[in-house]
Order: sequence, then C-alpha cells, then structure tokens
Amino acid sequence: MTLNGTKTKLNNPLVKQLPTATVFTNKKFEVIYASDKFMSDFSFEAKNTFGKPINELFTTLSDNWEKKLYNYLTDESHHANLNYTLKSAAGSKWYKWACTAWQNDTAETIGLIINFEDITTNKLKNEQTDRLQSLLDAMCEISQIGVWDYDILNDKLVCCDVIRKIYEVNEDYEFTFDAAISSYKDGYSRNTVSMLVHETMSKGTKWNEKLQFKTYKGKEIWVQIAAMPTYLDGKIVGVKGTLQNIEKEVQSEAKTKENELLLRTLIDNLPLNVFIKDTESRKILVNKSECDYMGVDSPDELLGKSDFDLFNDEVASLSRAEDLQVMETLIPILSRETINETKDGRIATFLTSKIPLKGNNGKAQGLVGISMDISDIKQKEQELRDLINVTSQQNKKLVNFAHIVSHNLRSHTANFSMLLDFLTNEKNEEEKTHIVKMLTHASDNLLETLENLNEVVAINTNINLERKPIRLNQRIVSVKRNLKEFLVNNNAKIINAISEHTAIKVIPSYIDSILMNFITNAVKYKHPDRPPLITLSATSENGFIVLSIEDNGLGIDLKKYGEKLFGMYKTFHDHSDSRGIGLYITKNQIEAMNGKVTVASEVGVGTTFKIYFNEQN
Repeated sequence: MTLNGTKTKLNNPLVKQLPTATVFTNKKFEVIYASDKFMSDFSFEAKNTFGKPINELFTTLSDNWEKKLYNYLTDESHHANLNYTLKSAAGSKWYKWACTAWQNDTAETIGLIINFEDITTNKLKNEQTDRLQSLLDAMCEISQIGVWDYDILNDKLVCCDVIRKIYEVNEDYEFTFDAAISSYKDGYSRNTVSMLVHETMSKGTKWNEKLQFKTYKGKEIWVQIAAMPTYLDGKIVGVKGTLQNIEKEVQSEAKTKENELLLRTLIDNLPLNVFIKDTESRKILVNKSECDYMGVDSPDELLGKSDFDLFNDEVASLSRAEDLQVMETLIPILSRETINETKDGRIATFLTSKIPLKGNNGKAQGLVGISMDISDIKQKEQELRDLINVTSQQNKKLVNFAHIVSHNLRSHTANFSMLLDFLTNEKNEEEKTHIVKMLTHASDNLLETLENLNEVVAINTNINLERKPIRLNQRIVSVKRNLKEFLVNNNAKIINAISEHTAIKVIPSYIDSILMNFITNAVKYKHPDRPPLITLSATSENGFIVLSIEDNGLGIDLKKYGEKLFGMYKTFHDHSDSRGIGLYITKNQIEAMNGKVTVASEVGVGTTFKIYFNEQN
C-alpha cells in the first residue's frame, strides 16, 4: 500500500499509535482503522466504531457530505480540507477534516484517510472577536464617537465609519496619517495635534483636546480628539484614539454666554428693585433699579451695606425685624406694603416681598428681596380706584412671577458674578480653565431653570387649549412603551386595572406628561428592599373620573412635607436627580384642565396619588 505516494507497510498497531485523530475508511466510508487519539477525542468505543459509516458516527454532517467524499476518492490531488460542526459524546465542537485518498500497492484507491483537527478554540476566538467588533461599531454609531488606530511600523491609519462621516468621505476613501493631521485648521489646532501625537509616539502621553477641524468638503467644525499609545513588547508601535464632532456643543456654549448676558440685561431692566441679603442683612447683590432708587451709580456702593447704613434707624429696625422673621421661620413675606425713607429724606411706598434663601442644610443663608415703588399709584388711588383694582390684580401676577424668577435666578446670577470676578482676577491659566468649566456648569443649571419657568408660564397662559375625549388605556400603553427600557432597567411592574372603555376629557399632551411624571417618580423613589410595583385604577365620583396611581416605594412624610409637596423646587428625598419641578408642573397641568390632585402616603409603605378629571366643564 501507499500513503500519499509513499510505500508503507500499514497495520493496526501503526494506525493506533498515530499522534493525530485519524481514520482509514473503505470506499463506502466505513471505518477500517482508527488512531487511539481519534477514539479518545470523540469518546468512541471500538465495537460501535469499526465497520460503521462516517455518517452514523457524526450525525451533523452537511447534506452533500457523501458527494464531497466521493470527489476526494477521484480527485487527482487526493487531498482536501473541510470544516464541520460535529456532535458526539464529547459534545459540540468545530473540526477541520483533511482527506487523502488511501491507495494500495498498485496505486489503486481503496478508501480515504481522514485527519481531524480541533479548531473549536480558534473558531470561538474569531466569533468573540466578531462580537466585540460588532459591539464597538454599535457603540460608535450610538454615541457618534469614532475610533481610529495608527500603525507606526506600517504607516497605516484605520478609521471607523463614524469618523468617515465626520471627515465627509465615502467608504472607499483611504486614510493616511499626514492627510489626517493636515485636516486640522492651520495654526493652533494643527500645531497642537501634531505636537500631542509626537509626544504620544515618543513619551507615551495620553491626551484629550478640543480643536478646529476642516472636513474633506471644506466645512469647518469643532472636534474632540483623544489619543493613547499602543504597546508591543513594551515598545510604542502605534497610536489609537477617538474623534467626536462637537460643533453643536460649541455653538450651544456660545449661546449660553449670550443667554447669560441676556439674563443680566433682563434683571437690570426689570421694573422692580431686586436685591439679595446675607444673614446679617448686608446686601450682596442689587440690580440697576435698586441702584437708581438709592441714587448710586454702581452696585459696589451698596454691596456689603445694611439697612442701617442706608435708611434711618426706625425704617432699618423694621426691615431688620422682617429679615430675621423670614430667615428664622423660612416663611416668605409677600407683597407687603412698606414706606421707606432714605437718609437724604426721600420717602417712597413699596410693595415688597422677602423670600428666604435656603442652603443645602435647609437653613436660611440669606433672603431675596423684591420691591416695587408704588408711590405714584398710592397718590392716585382715590380717584383711580377702579383702574387700580385691575392693575392690582395684574401686579400680583407680575410679583408672583417675579418671585419665582428671583427665587430661582438670583442664586445663579450671584454665582455668575462671583465666578466672573474670580475669572477677571485670576492669573493662573489652569485655574481660569477650571473657572470657565464652573461657569459652563452654572449656565447649564440656569438654562434648566429657565426651561422650567417657561413651561410653568406656558401652562398658565395657554388657557384656550381644547380638551378632547381620549381612551385612558391607550395613553397608558403609549407611555409604557416610551418608558419600556426605563421600567426594565429598574425591574418595575405596572398593574393596569383600568377598563378599556374608560374615557376622559383632557388636553392630550398634558395627560401624557402627567402619566409619565407619576410613573417615573414611582420608579425613581422605589424602596431599596423591593422592586417597584405600580397599580393603576379608575373610578367615577361626582362628575369626576378619578385615576388612582399607587406605588410601593419610599413614601412621603405628609405631616412634614404635605403643604410643600406640590411646591416648585421642593424635594423630599436625597436623590441626586431630584429637581422638585415635576409635581409642581403636573399639578398646574391638572388644574389647567379644571381638575385636582390628592395624595395619601405612608413612609416605607408607598404613596397613592388620585387625579380628578373634570367631566362636566
């Protein structure tokens, strides 16, 4: 006999001792000889192996296996490779078959010699690599942060599809390192990225920088680029990193600075005297109207001074007593009529509000004051009574809104003034950068406050929105679908006991907001010892459809917080994402539809909100 054209005396002992998993078959593909390695690898027994066709030993062969093996019997090369998934007593594995024609001494093909190579480990590694690559591609696409890799030894730059979008090039475009560097705007940006990449290659430096960039189509944008070295055997062989288009964020920052200027302009041009005092009743912020009233050209002439420095003792003592009352009781004084006389003898009547400025510890750190000079109104009050009555109502609304504006925006402006002062006087560039970041964070908080105030104003001014009949269950299903990922991540369950036929007459956009706010709150303030369970039910009571939303969360101490529960910027738990605006807006939406809301709660047990939808008017 010959194996691969070499004459060999073949017998069982030789085949048994082969170091590889090998079988010899006849032309019917029945096993004639087999190595011990083959028997052990597949956990076969001799009585169930020899004389059996290959397809009976391995039940997961492809449909055309027999045709392929016949081809190997007649193939001139007498050699071929196949990959198969095989199931045996040893379990599921991937094997590569190497098939060679088995010839006798007269060069007649009498069967096949089949070697089996276990490639399971390589197969799994390849699959894992494919999965990781797929995950990386998905993360890049979702976050819109591209990844790149530069091979120094081969001078090859590889970039993902997200970076192609940033560069505005097609999928056939071949990136080069020099062209990538040249894409940065000539001057500071190009010099900076060149220097940083050089430091990474030479020193292994990691970096993250915001630079200007020019796309293939000539569009200038801002990008955030980060990089770190790639090592092989302790040597730097490449640079890899990320690239993100931050043009929108940069434009947003510019817009924020414009809004800061707009805010200061707004406050300085309000027809109100606005000021903030510390716990010693010294003024730490004043607006232009207050400066004009006090007859000074600059706020610096008033800052740090108390009422005793500005008014006569009688007026100053009364004002100080009011300040102490507000700061000690944390109860604001709203729209109180006061008569002020300055030290130069000027007398004016003011409508004044004083609101406690509370710190994180719940104690007053000062107060916000708003006063409006109503001297002229008082002088004409007798002859213009009817007009004054109308104006008075308008003024109350204006003062209430100004109260909200001052209460929520004064701290922002004080923070801006302080930070801007620090920035002006700071010489250290690194510290200046830190202060700018603090200003950016402060502006973000300010934008959120403005959005909240705008939403409250919109609710209270859109009095002509039409209420329409809707199916309550349809809205619940829609809200659950929108919150699906949030509910799953928090292991939350909603039990909906509301009839499919239950209908309510509402402003459609409001009901979605109401449902989403109550459901997310129920999950957000879940009890740490149990998964959130929310039960929805509805009843009809005296012309109202009453929606009940019951949860098993932390609960609220109503004796302590009941009166403040629906107040603006009131929070009752230590959650970092609590803003105290959701319930306030929700209550305004419900009342805008002539409805009402009640609450029952027990700490540690849960909370039930009942929303009354007016069905009559």
